[in-house]
Amino acid sequence: MSMQSAVISRALRFGLRPLVHRLPGHTVGIRTARTAVEAASILVGHHPRAKVEGVNAPQADDEDARPVIGEMLTPEDGAADDAAILYLHGGGYIVCSPRTYRPISSRLTVDTGLPVFVPHYRLAPEHPFPAPLDDALDAYLWLIDEGYPADRIVIAGDSAGGHLAAALTGEICRTGLPSPAGLVLYSPWVDLTCELSTECAPHVQDAYISIHTARRIGQMVMGDFADPRLALLECSWADVPPVLIQVGGDEILRPEAERLAQTLQDSGTDCRLQIYEGQMHVFQLLNRVLPEAREAMEETASFVRTVIGDPADDPGAVA
Repeated sequence: MSMQSAVISRALRFGLRPLVHRLPGHTVGIRTARTAVEAASILVGHHPRAKVEGVNAPQADDEDARPVIGEMLTPEDGAADDAAILYLHGGGYIVCSPRTYRPISSRLTVDTGLPVFVPHYRLAPEHPFPAPLDDALDAYLWLIDEGYPADRIVIAGDSAGGHLAAALTGEICRTGLPSPAGLVLYSPWVDLTCELSTECAPHVQDAYISIHTARRIGQMVMGDFADPRLALLECSWADVPPVLIQVGGDEILRPEAERLAQTLQDSGTDCRLQIYEGQMHVFQLLNRVLPEAREAMEETASFVRTVIGDPADDPGAVA
């Protein structure tokens, strides 16, 4: 664990975690949190060698349908035009946006040389599941319509976006749509009931997410609607492309990531689980200051290049 990681984790544990723990669960509180997160994201910025362009594309087959909205990030010296990454941001399904995750999306586009599309999917509780899944699927189909072959699109996501990315990939495979090249999950929120995390909570020192917070948000997202696509551990995972899962060793969602990796491996999927000891939830966001996050992003770029057909790279594994 680097000195930078130790300092930041301690600061978050005693500064941000108490605030997140007390986040109000009503509409006004959620909107206030969204505003605060967006304001903070302006200060973070994005990789200096990445360009950001807004997307607002009507759906070709249905003019009355919600357009595909989001951000397309590309390297300043140009991006490949035959492959892409679809990135689904985290935020518990209730906060955050493509802007919030520019530290990851901009780093991905620079490291891989691929365009990265981050859709602005609808959030709960105003838009309950499966609205986010519908928007993610629309974004995937839009990329295909834009000329990116499905087998050269990598789907990625973190936290709740990791849950959404996995649910999207499963839905694509189950419905017979063209399969993506691969799937990348950062600290995926696998079990929205939080039963697995609850079992391990007394032994985990997560820097800013408590099991109380995770369970409360999970209840808001799920409500009383038991959509089977929410239960990733009970889904069928046949014919799924290669998967890379990265998780921090000190985060509350580690057992969920480990269980999903085992489930995928048992189904015959090529799944690589990388556990970064001492790291917190979605530590990849801090890739400009944490050496562990930079290493994780480099591993991701290697994985992406491998699954889209570059034989020069082998993602390997990290203990």
